[in-house]
Amino acid sequence: MSDYTLTANARNDLGKGASRRLRRANEQVPAIIYGGEQAPQPISVDKTAFYKALEDEAFFASVINLELDGKPLQVVVRDLQRHPYKPLVTHADFMRIDATHAITMRVPLHVVNAETAPSIKDEDGELHVLSNEVEVSCLPKDLPDYLEVDVANVALGTTLHLSDLSLPAGVTLVELSHGEDHDQPILNITQAKVSGNAEEGEEGEEGDSAEGENSAE
Repeated sequence: MSDYTLTANARNDLGKGASRRLRRANEQVPAIIYGGEQAPQPISVDKTAFYKALEDEAFFASVINLELDGKPLQVVVRDLQRHPYKPLVTHADFMRIDATHAITMRVPLHVVNAETAPSIKDEDGELHVLSNEVEVSCLPKDLPDYLEVDVANVALGTTLHLSDLSLPAGVTLVELSHGEDHDQPILNITQAKVSGNAEEGEEGEEGDSAEGENSAE
């Protein structure tokens, strides 16, 4: 689990106008914390550290250490609102977490060994990724940054499902908790298709050869 720390302050000046002024100052990002037994708390987050953290994929599947007015708090990102055409985050939603209670989070899937897998390298197989992330349930301390899907020994024509994933201790897949019929496919390796142009080219060559033979006769 990656380690991220953000600095935030309670926000008492509320409303759309206040949020616009905050963004215009270009130092803070308006946000809110909710969850747990406490009431939702509007906050502002230090923009520099927040934008830097957003560059990391793992940030979205990590427990974040939030220093709120100097007091430590653990949260996770639940939602981001972005400007329609500028590279700006206009608002962020964070959820409080409790170390003793399981949380559900979406974590990315990382495919490994695709470059060396015999089914792809030697048998001209094509890798098709059907899912880029999955929803997991676990205690905050067990939350993984990502899950690996190793295709080194996946045979041509094989489809991997959620049940084929190797999970860290304490981590379960939310979909599988609903029953076997929720064992969704996550990737497959299929035989590469021959392009139509290539087939036409072969037929054209055969036709040319036949015409040549007829002409010789």
